[in-house]
Amino acid sequence: MIKKCLFPAAGYGTRFLPATKAMPKEMLPILTKPLIQYGVEEAMDAGCNVMATITGRGKRAITDHFDISYELEHQIKGSEKEKMLADIRHIIDKCTFTYTRQNEMKGLGDAIYKGKVLVGDSDPFAVILADDLCVNPDGDGVLKQMVKLYEKYKCCIVAAMEVPKEEVHKYGVIEGKAMEDGVYVVSNMVEKPETDKAPSNLAVIGRYILTPDIFEMIKNTKPGKNGELQITDALCDQAKKGMVLAYKFKGKRFDCGSVDGFVEATNYFYGLEKEKEKKKK
Repeated sequence: MIKKCLFPAAGYGTRFLPATKAMPKEMLPILTKPLIQYGVEEAMDAGCNVMATITGRGKRAITDHFDISYELEHQIKGSEKEKMLADIRHIIDKCTFTYTRQNEMKGLGDAIYKGKVLVGDSDPFAVILADDLCVNPDGDGVLKQMVKLYEKYKCCIVAAMEVPKEEVHKYGVIEGKAMEDGVYVVSNMVEKPETDKAPSNLAVIGRYILTPDIFEMIKNTKPGKNGELQITDALCDQAKKGMVLAYKFKGKRFDCGSVDGFVEATNYFYGLEKEKEKKKK
């Protein structure tokens, strides 16, 4: 069973300036919950109970969110507003939270490598990028789907989705052969390729299951695009030495690292809440 989930959350969130000047992008709210809470809930649903976060300067709000606020809880105790904290209190009671810092922004591969001290080097672990908000109202969450696949194949798995050809330059893109419906054996991965050089339109999104040998792969990976240490490069090496799968997940993904995706997600979840209210009447 995969019990640990790593949340790389050290980025600056520059696409949301000035809002993210003093507030972590992972704390931007979709309705009444911050992005990172949606990710933690998805991880819990998949069986994880240790949430390891890679933070940076100015990210204290994340730590405070997953902690008890005695003053606030005292003020609203016995009122109607007390029930609004039920979900976060449940998370705090059921999970262990650990943190370390990525002092320099050197890419996702570097952030994951920094997480070695939190998740250890003996067990597989999950990775969730909180600004990729995923939902599957008709079934299992995306990470839970991936955990079930891991139990079958016991190898690294990346979540993938088809994107328009003109948008492949925004993603890590896979090359591979179909193994079964929605599952591909990866033979190559290219980080943000030019449109005419992309091996496919199957893009990696912010959900991973990684085996502990990934740390050695990252350690031996040279900086790639933009001088950053890319997890796609490390996974590409691992695919050549073993097996890496790409899973075309069931559900919907919102790119909440962009304003358009953030607004789309807000409208979507607002619609879900309104539907719930109608059913109650």
